[in-house]
Amino acid sequence: MKNIFSHPEKSIAAKLIIAIGLLMIVVSFIFWYATLKKQEEDIMSIALKYGDSFVQFTKRSTRHSMLIYERDETQRVLENLSTPEGVHRVRIYDHSGTVLFCSRGSTVGKPVDSASIACQGCHRNPGTSPVLLREPKTWNVYKDEKGNTAIKLIGTIPNEPDCYTASCHVHRQEEQTLGFIEADLSLALLDEALFKQGLALTAYVIIFVLAVSLFLGIILYKIVSRPVYELTDAMDHVANGDLGYSVPIKSSDEIGMLAKAFNAMIKDIKAARDQREQWTQTLEVEISKKTDEIRKTHANLVQTEKLASLGRMAAGVAHEINNPLTGVVTFAHLLKKRFPAESDESQDLDIIIEQSERCSKIIKNLLTFARATPTEKGKVSINDVLRRTIFMVQNQEKFHHIKFNVTLEDSQFVIVGDSSQFQQIFLNMFINAADAMGGRGNITVGTRTIVEEKKPYVEIEFTDEGTGIKKEDMLKLFEPFFTTKPVGKGTGLGLSVSHGIVKHFGGNIKVKSEIGKGTSFFVRLPLPSSDAKKSHE
Repeated sequence: MKNIFSHPEKSIAAKLIIAIGLLMIVVSFIFWYATLKKQEEDIMSIALKYGDSFVQFTKRSTRHSMLIYERDETQRVLENLSTPEGVHRVRIYDHSGTVLFCSRGSTVGKPVDSASIACQGCHRNPGTSPVLLREPKTWNVYKDEKGNTAIKLIGTIPNEPDCYTASCHVHRQEEQTLGFIEADLSLALLDEALFKQGLALTAYVIIFVLAVSLFLGIILYKIVSRPVYELTDAMDHVANGDLGYSVPIKSSDEIGMLAKAFNAMIKDIKAARDQREQWTQTLEVEISKKTDEIRKTHANLVQTEKLASLGRMAAGVAHEINNPLTGVVTFAHLLKKRFPAESDESQDLDIIIEQSERCSKIIKNLLTFARATPTEKGKVSINDVLRRTIFMVQNQEKFHHIKFNVTLEDSQFVIVGDSSQFQQIFLNMFINAADAMGGRGNITVGTRTIVEEKKPYVEIEFTDEGTGIKKEDMLKLFEPFFTTKPVGKGTGLGLSVSHGIVKHFGGNIKVKSEIGKGTSFFVRLPLPSSDAKKSHE
């Protein structure tokens, strides 16, 4: 607790205790003052009630003597009434302010002080104007010679029938008030009672404020100050690197929630630090792995460059071979004219022409694929490109033991694009299927129209009977240089390039595979809306 008030500007509990303490003092003072004023009003109300009763008693006591006009008896009654303790003076005076009777006989016959309530209570300007106040004041509080509170009460003596019909003295019937009774009563006992009540109330308020402040300080210390100090101490431990420290607060209030969040944060920081240290320890191993991957990637790039060079050379060789083949076909036709149509020589020449044209077509497709001849984008029939690609691969040694099951929908599936790029996609699919089957088996090829997200597509299916693709490899199929083939058998660029071409044309590639049963690739290319309607018709 000493630490709280040594630097109150640095303590939330001290600020709360001081603020609430000041608030309690202000509220308690207001309550104390209001209670004292209420007690004073209540006591004054009681004093007026009993004072008025005394005035009425005085009026009844002097009524008989005044009716029979016994002045000595009236004087004697007033003197007897002033004998009890607390009664200072009782007197009777008329409208002119002349004292007729008084418990102190020395004032009889003397005029009433015009500045007293006897005159000021009824007249606006006593002595100068007879005008009366609308609401006369009948009592007044003042301090007597001893400094005690006293009250002066004024009562009227009304004109009764007995007064204006008496035989001894007669008053006019029109007079409403014959005179006034004035009583001066001491309130010393009430002052003493009020003083004692004020002292008791003050003591009660002070004890209440001190007790509540003490308990409030203890409560705030336990609920606010100590938990906050524990949080601060925990922060110091964490700042010094002690991440194993936790805040020992188990409450379920806001500070408890803050402590739980702080402990959770420390655990997360510790876990992050441990992970960082572990990463630092294994960084060399990871760098070594990445270095090996870079070396493999570099080797794949070198191999890709070799394949590209080989492709350019093959295109050049194919172009050179195409010229002699053209001469062979030309001279075979010239030679065929020298023999009869049904002769054996003519039939042999037909075989030479057929095989030469077949070789020429293969070379033409190879030139188209290798882009040895310039091509431009235009309308391309997917079915036609697919047939040319199948025809080209069927004459390669790798596909001699592979059977093609071709089912093409009766539609041209015309798409604006580059036929050589589409041929490259199809050729990559066939080569991957042949490698997956080890050069033996069936390849199913088909085209069909589908609608995906309300858009028409042509779907080209390539299904093989190979070994299938592992689940962990499915997500990496279209990554550049990813391949499951042995070194020298593939570059890992075929599917990546094909995927890029298909995406460029707004399509996608779907893959389904089952280990030991084969793999299906579904190449989907968007169709113009008009072509889609025709294919459905």
